[in-house]
Amino acid sequence: MPHPALTRSTQDRSGSAAISDVASAIGVPARARILFCLLDGRARTSTELAVVAEVSPSTASMHLHRLEDARLVIAARQGKHHYYSLRGPEAAAMLERLSVLAGRPAEGFIPSTPEYLRAARSCYDHIAGSIGVALHDRFKALGWLVETTDGGDNPYDVSVEGIKGFAAMGVDVIAARALRRRFAYGCLDWSERRLHLGGALGAAFFNVARTRKWLRPNLDSRALSLTALGRREIQSRFGIAL
Repeated sequence: MPHPALTRSTQDRSGSAAISDVASAIGVPARARILFCLLDGRARTSTELAVVAEVSPSTASMHLHRLEDARLVIAARQGKHHYYSLRGPEAAAMLERLSVLAGRPAEGFIPSTPEYLRAARSCYDHIAGSIGVALHDRFKALGWLVETTDGGDNPYDVSVEGIKGFAAMGVDVIAARALRRRFAYGCLDWSERRLHLGGALGAAFFNVARTRKWLRPNLDSRALSLTALGRREIQSRFGIAL
């Protein structure tokens, strides 16, 4: 049998190679622009992404194949076109954290995020920005979100009060928990450097906020506009003045 230390060394090299492959895929400016464009959760054609990446359609296709190989994007065929989207929320969370790392100042914190993205934006399929952070903090203050101690992938669970509170807005906590993805965790916010709610629960809340017209997606970016109705509802339900 192989010596345990030798086995660990082989595993470490394998893991390092996988990390290097992902870093290499992201580390080209054109590919980075493609990935950050897809952070709004929408799928786009290679032609549209070529414009975003500022490259020719043929070059964009090569970049997209590279991102597929690195398991960062997926393609779906519809009619004559292939539509590309991020592979999932884990890829989105990684990109959001990279944004934090890339923009971290040496001393203190001065946000450099474009103003139109600071209040609210989509982070794949959940709410980011100052509104997302405020909601996350309020869910915890109300006792709806409770921290788990099992050390798993889901740092948060939902209390009995939380199940009732989310249900009153139309969020089915049981259905969200049953999905084959992380249930609830804090996603480090690019602009606020604090946590917003990620996972299936964050996605379910975002879906309700859009359906109820509290937030309106921007067609040209991942910015979200808070509606007058949304402002009233969030203030009356959670005591958050926006």
